Amino acid sequence: MKIILLAACLTLFAAEAQAVSRYISTSMSCAQVQGAVRGEGVAILRWTSPTSGVPRYDRYVRNDRFCPSGQEARRAYVPTADARSCPVYNCKQIERDRFFFKRRLFPHN
Repeated sequence: MKIILLAACLTLFAAEAQAVSRYISTSMSCAQVQGAVRGEGVAILRWTSPTSGVPRYDRYVRNDRFCPSGQEARRAYVPTADARSCPVYNCKQIERDRFFFKRRLFPHN
């Protein structure tokens, strides 16, 4: 019984990973990239680095709900056909201090 349950869980993870759409961000406008991520909730965006020529990619999300536990959506930028820096969100680890409070990236004076 445990083996069947484990197999079912692994199948669900594999199905979820295959369901993520992939796009080449430099062949789309910024509005199209943002619309694709917003519409699907999660998308993998790919592009080639203009400085090194190395292929780059990452997973981008609509908001925090699409991030794994312990992570949050933070602003990131990708190149598109009409913009060098199109704002989107990707998941990053939540940084906490020694008292387990969320660290602020920009403290108030």
